[in-house]
Amino acid sequence: MRIGELAGATGTTARALRHYEQAGLISSERASNGYRVYEEQAVVRVRNIRYLLSAGLTLDDVRVFLPCLDGDVAAAPPSDNGLRVARDRLAVLNERIAAQTDARDRLAAALRQHARATGSEA
Repeated sequence: MRIGELAGATGTTARALRHYEQAGLISSERASNGYRVYEEQAVVRVRNIRYLLSAGLTLDDVRVFLPCLDGDVAAAPPSDNGLRVARDRLAVLNERIAAQTDARDRLAAALRQHARATGSEA
């Protein structure tokens, strides 16, 4: 299947597929006309990549899951390495959320202080 067909079958873009390929997560052959051609199994692999990305993992994180990307990654028992990557990513996400929450709270406090000082709405 060509890149546009794979993009349509997986709900992604051709640009994302080229990015996944550059990252070594999927592969293609080149047709005589130079177009990328993917095997049908690439649909499962791309859906699994998108599933892991939607869970907050990065493309680098997804590489750890290469051995199971062609199956049901959501149902497969996680490896110790996969669990480590997931825990590390969760810690990063929690730190980012905490930093954003602190920034929001500071901004809200500044707006409340301004409203009190000027008698306007916050």
